[in-house]
Amino acid sequence: MATPLIEPVARLIESFARLPGIGPKTAQRLTYHLLRAPETEARTLAAALVDVRDKVVFCELCFNISEEALCAICQDPVRDQRRLCVVEEPLDVLALERTGEFKGRYHVLHGAISPIDGIGPERLKIRELLARADDASRDGVAFEEVIIATNPTLEGEATAMYLAERLESV
Repeated sequence: MATPLIEPVARLIESFARLPGIGPKTAQRLTYHLLRAPETEARTLAAALVDVRDKVVFCELCFNISEEALCAICQDPVRDQRRLCVVEEPLDVLALERTGEFKGRYHVLHGAISPIDGIGPERLKIRELLARADDASRDGVAFEEVIIATNPTLEGEATAMYLAERLESV
């Protein structure tokens, strides 16, 4: 007969299992690792989780992660404001920044169009992107280049096509 889990352990396993890419076995391994780890390691993890919720916000302009109203990229006066790269997630910004090649600005959609999952354009930051393009044109600094860097998936391609169509009229 299996020993029932005590409530705090079961709750932590369930919490880990809700994270993307973490299955039940990995959730159990993580939980038991923390039980065996020094207390400082568990407390450091807990503090990091609280800090992420308390201190990280989305940039008001591009929707990348930030600790301020505007992220470091949007605040950088050297960045080319006439070049815009549209990505699905903040992790995509990080990946592109690691290359050191793109010197423009970004716009993070926070997902991709996926009718099967009930995600339409209204659930993404597309309205904000179109308003941003309109504002740039009106202010005399229209985007010379918009790179749509969505993922090479069916959803990413559908999102790219939708954006290309909508941005043509801006």
